[in-house]
Amino acid sequence: MLLERLYDHDLAQASYFVGCQARGEAIVVDARRDIDDYLDLAREHGMRIVAVTETHIHADYLSGTRELAAATGATMYVSGEGGRDWQYGFDAERLRDGDAVTIGNITVRARHTPGHTPEHLAFLITDGAFSREPGYMITGDFVFAGDLGRPDLLDEAAGGSGTRFEGARQLFTSLRDVFLTLPDHVQVLPGHGAGSACGKALGALPGTTVGYERLNAWWSAYLRDDDMAGFVEELLDGQPDAHAYFARMKRQNREGPRVLGERRPLAALSNEEIARSLAADSVVFVDTRSHAEVHRGTVTGALNIPGPAKAATFGAWALDPETETRPLVLLAPDADTAGRVRDHLLRVGVDGVHGFTTTREGLPESVPPRVTPEELAGVDTGLVLDVRSRGEYAEGHIPGSTQLSAGRVLWNLDALPREATIVSYCGSGVRSSVASSALRRAGYDVVELDRGYADWVSAGEPSA
Repeated sequence: MLLERLYDHDLAQASYFVGCQARGEAIVVDARRDIDDYLDLAREHGMRIVAVTETHIHADYLSGTRELAAATGATMYVSGEGGRDWQYGFDAERLRDGDAVTIGNITVRARHTPGHTPEHLAFLITDGAFSREPGYMITGDFVFAGDLGRPDLLDEAAGGSGTRFEGARQLFTSLRDVFLTLPDHVQVLPGHGAGSACGKALGALPGTTVGYERLNAWWSAYLRDDDMAGFVEELLDGQPDAHAYFARMKRQNREGPRVLGERRPLAALSNEEIARSLAADSVVFVDTRSHAEVHRGTVTGALNIPGPAKAATFGAWALDPETETRPLVLLAPDADTAGRVRDHLLRVGVDGVHGFTTTREGLPESVPPRVTPEELAGVDTGLVLDVRSRGEYAEGHIPGSTQLSAGRVLWNLDALPREATIVSYCGSGVRSSVASSALRRAGYDVVELDRGYADWVSAGEPSA
């Protein structure tokens, strides 16, 4: 058996390539939408991808199940659990608890593990050439290394009401009746690592085991004591902010993401053409440089989406493709970087990249306004906006500031003053630069606190 983990550090998301070397066939679990890595892996090992599946209707990225199936002819398998409200809207084979997909000597058996979402599946993997019993479990957003998938996302980002409590109780039951019935040696292959917003304390390890989690996970004592009430309270306490774009991911993944097909290399555009488009307000210019470089000067009206490393994360905060339909033009150092930024944006459904340029020459320029901690008291502000997480804000913030995380700003414009200056800050300036550029495009007057809250503290300014 071949088992490869493909990890996206941008969204802290893992997908899995499981292949039978005897038959030369493979299945991919939880594929992302830019599928070249899976196709390359199949070619490298002389395998055909014959099946694709996913653990649940994802909230943090756009699924590549349909994309990969269209490219390879593979059969799609999705959950048939969760009730009528949690059925996928596209044609695919439905898996229910106990159903199995056979790939040569390998058996992939679905186990219904609701809690994070009602339809959630985990997959037990048996290498039939080596054992008659499962040795691996691909857990998706059920069990992570040291943590569990949060059950409150449907309330936080998908328009639910009170679903977190039932989800937490379902997680307890899934742990008790499925996960903890497995032998200690079964290896656990989670869908996310540290940095994901799908849990509150995810470990950075690529995997764990049933036995290790049974002994050491924070939740294990509650299961040993059959304390569901204590488990629910602990699980729901302190969950991080849910990014607003998660609601769009849920809808699009349930309906079935648009299949992109073969993608051409991005076109290098002339700055004369870009200047005309900017004058006509017919494109959105995206500066992919760091916030420090942008602060020295950028194209007027540009969004700052630093990339490619975190372009999916920042792009999903700064762009809503359901309301912004104009094509995107990237500022990037070269064609390869521009292409990688486009791939990252595709992972969150931002499909409108039209082309790129490597220079700002001949384009209208401006310098984003900033203020130092010492100058802030002299600024006539309508709002000091803290775009860090709720947890960071609780640990310390500028007195009088209002918290609204960068991933929610664009979806809460009614909470911000239209006719007054907003001073925005985060920890170091990165998130604030992204959020501020999006707010300026939306017509708000935004000044950024230079170097963020860290500089505020180091300057000896008071904190609340």
